[in-house]
Amino acid sequence: MKIYPSVVENIARNAADHPDKLALADEKMSYTYGQLWKAILSLSAKLKEYGVNKESCAVVECTQNASYMICEFAIQLIGGIFVPLEKNAAPERIKEISDDTNAVIHIGKSPIEKSTSSAAFINISDIADMCSISSDSCDLDDISFPSGDDTAEILFSTGTTGKSKGIVLTHTNDTALAENVMLGVKMKKDNVELVPMPLSHSHGLRRTYANLVNGSSVVFADGVTLLKKVFNLMDLYKVTSMDLSPSMLSIIFKLSRDRLGDYADILDYIQLGSAPLPEEDKLHLSRILPNTRLYNFYGSTEAGCSCILDFNSVSGKPGCIGKPAKNAHFIVVDKTGKEIESSKDNLGFLASSGSINMKCYFNAPELTAEATRGGSEYIYTKDLGYIDEEGYIYMLGRQDDVINYGGIKISPEEIESIVIKNETIDDCACVPVKDPLTGQAPKLFVKLHENTEYDQKSFKAFLAEHLDANKQPKYIEVIDEIPRTFNGKIKRNVLMEKEKI
Repeated sequence: MKIYPSVVENIARNAADHPDKLALADEKMSYTYGQLWKAILSLSAKLKEYGVNKESCAVVECTQNASYMICEFAIQLIGGIFVPLEKNAAPERIKEISDDTNAVIHIGKSPIEKSTSSAAFINISDIADMCSISSDSCDLDDISFPSGDDTAEILFSTGTTGKSKGIVLTHTNDTALAENVMLGVKMKKDNVELVPMPLSHSHGLRRTYANLVNGSSVVFADGVTLLKKVFNLMDLYKVTSMDLSPSMLSIIFKLSRDRLGDYADILDYIQLGSAPLPEEDKLHLSRILPNTRLYNFYGSTEAGCSCILDFNSVSGKPGCIGKPAKNAHFIVVDKTGKEIESSKDNLGFLASSGSINMKCYFNAPELTAEATRGGSEYIYTKDLGYIDEEGYIYMLGRQDDVINYGGIKISPEEIESIVIKNETIDDCACVPVKDPLTGQAPKLFVKLHENTEYDQKSFKAFLAEHLDANKQPKYIEVIDEIPRTFNGKIKRNVLMEKEKI
């Protein structure tokens, strides 16, 4: 199929080809492709009146619904740069990013005082009314769509310390990422995908892009905690695929047991990403959905959706993240950035290239140079891994997270995937700590289920039964909460800093 240079142009072309097909839906609204395109046109005309034009930044607070996505595409249609912020972002964060990007407009819940950007304000609750859908049609040849090299968006990291990094992405980046997802999951034209992942960040956005480029349908849910609403949406719109994070999958398992198994004959695929998926969860999901394709995506905001594994068809490869997606190429390098012949016994750092790679970090040439080693075509990571003889890529974890236990390199996720299965454990995290005998040793932090007491003898017997002797946590500490980011990633640095106090 032909892919046009920007996501918004693909929406317009799909609207011309099948205007009555469902494009976007949420708990309250739904739009066909024809309605979506006309809403984008209508809102873009109004945004021009607020000063949005080519290369101007527009900050938008996420509301996890169709209106929010219409804001993005209306901004991009007129050449503006979409700057999303997470739902319920703190006023200080909104002000900081609005000022840093010199935003011309802020679309959100309430105006931010004392901002130096002088951004106009639109209440996001008014967007649906501003998108009044006229019956007028337009000739697409008369529309000036963005070019592939134009900046499409700046995605700011949430970060755990220091100032957020802004990842600058072009329209080509977005469509190349969409193609990686479409081909990677073998997306069908009649696909209807549930996306509960936050639309303020790369994961949820990119799955939405893929479906809209493909001419498929997207149904938005606001997370999975209100599980009854999630299943109601799935039934109402006849959802055929899902996009989840490992933490969301864990919540579904805990709140509904094996309810997903009821959709075994309906779900074409489930794709997961944003954090490593525990091996035990892979196996369990495969058991209850034996005929559903189950994908784990590896990537980052800077170079996302770059590697994919269908773990329902490839088993017996712990730590494997799959093979490169279409628009990605991987190498393994040493500490100096030199490519090496890697193996299980000769680990290096993963680096990838391709049209999915970001343009740069926003206003941070030093950071850009560091990530690209001075401007190479590759983006270099701190993820330790190797490539086997069949071309499968393995990732043990970030350099600072992998535990070097007397020369044995241990992935903390491997320990966590076992521990979380214990009936007394609600959450857990494993980090490397200094050890006088082995250099490093695994320390396990656990959060107990409510009204549960820690039985050290019983728990250690459980670990001895399920974990190799050389992977046993040397230290165990019970804490009230495991620190995590918005999408469920463990803040290991917080736990490691705790050890230094």
